[in-house]
Amino acid sequence: MTAHDEPVAGRTPYAAARAAMFGELISASHTSTLEQIPGLVCEHAGRVGLRDVVIYLADLQQEVLSPLVTCPEPAGARESGEIGIEGTVAGRAFQHGKILPATVRDPEQWWVPLVDGTDRLGVLRITISGADADTLLDMERLSGLVALLVVSKRSLSDTYSRLVRRRRMSVSAEMEWRLMPQRTFATDRLVISAVMEPAYDISGDVYDYALEARTAALAIFDAMGHDTAAGLTANLALTTLRNSRHEDRGLAETAARIDEALTGQFGGERFATGILATLDIRSGELAWVNCGHLQPVILRRRATIELECPPGAPPGTDLHLPITVCHAQLQPGDRLLLYTDGITEARNRHGEEFGMERFTDFLIRHQADELPVPETLRRLIHHHLDYHEHRLRDDATVLLVEWPGTPYSRAETEALTGIPADPTPGGLGR
Repeated sequence: MTAHDEPVAGRTPYAAARAAMFGELISASHTSTLEQIPGLVCEHAGRVGLRDVVIYLADLQQEVLSPLVTCPEPAGARESGEIGIEGTVAGRAFQHGKILPATVRDPEQWWVPLVDGTDRLGVLRITISGADADTLLDMERLSGLVALLVVSKRSLSDTYSRLVRRRRMSVSAEMEWRLMPQRTFATDRLVISAVMEPAYDISGDVYDYALEARTAALAIFDAMGHDTAAGLTANLALTTLRNSRHEDRGLAETAARIDEALTGQFGGERFATGILATLDIRSGELAWVNCGHLQPVILRRRATIELECPPGAPPGTDLHLPITVCHAQLQPGDRLLLYTDGITEARNRHGEEFGMERFTDFLIRHQADELPVPETLRRLIHHHLDYHEHRLRDDATVLLVEWPGTPYSRAETEALTGIPADPTPGGLGR
């Protein structure tokens, strides 16, 4: 009899073996590289019947899922074994955050969403004989652990960067993507999600968010120009914002400091527009300053509300105009939008703007479809790209915040963010 056959703390031998597997996988991962993770996962998960596990990662624009391999193809080349997100079972698992059998007739192979917290990374393919609620829960937990391992290793791996890129990336885009927080984050008090295009040529757009106690700090910047200097301008603006926030400075003082930093560095030749905001996640009180940017917008049920605030000067212009801190009260279920002009003002080859109405109408209609928030934004940005025939002349960025008023239930958070629902009988009943 092996150690895995002996009951542990009232568990069945099978459950004890599963618990031991997770611990052994964590221990083995401490000194591993990203490229070694697939082998470790297959080795340890296979011992408890979760066989032939393959890690698939979504590309930067979330169009395909590619297997994590040791030597990925160069940027722009098709990866052997990649799977399209649109029109596939693996893609549906990714889009909707649901564990799905590869085929209904022979459900031995499963697609499991790979999610770091609430940030979508890809999917796992797992083969198993028979899948009851406990097995589905084990697959979900294995996916959660694999996601943590991938995230902990990817920043030190060029393999990851090559794998998730479909083509070459500009230097400014390289800088911007390394600067920003993950695209989706959620608690029981709010959901935050963001998208950016053109993903490989972003130059001057950046977004930011952070939570502390009961306050969410939010920001978006749009630096002038479409070159590496625009990326440097946005980088300096965002870094100064974070430095001020860490020193507990208010919105108006922070805006002034960003102006000083950009003016001091570029002598008035470079500037960035932006919105700096804080949201009390319990009361829904929003405070913000407008630094020469487009006003925030609220989606309330099927209505669009543009918030008003006297705009100050864009940081970097050294105009020293008054900075006004404005306030608004969110209502339960509101979706707050911060965005750049590349979303609404960009024109297609016929000279037609995408426009505010098309932008907000898309979000309102897809909210009714009850899709996860990050999936709604993924579809929005692909709709935007299609409208412009994939030839954007300006950066297009959206930061969306949904505020529930009263805390979400766990099931509501899972549905909003695309986390697999707890498959146990108690979980399904929440």
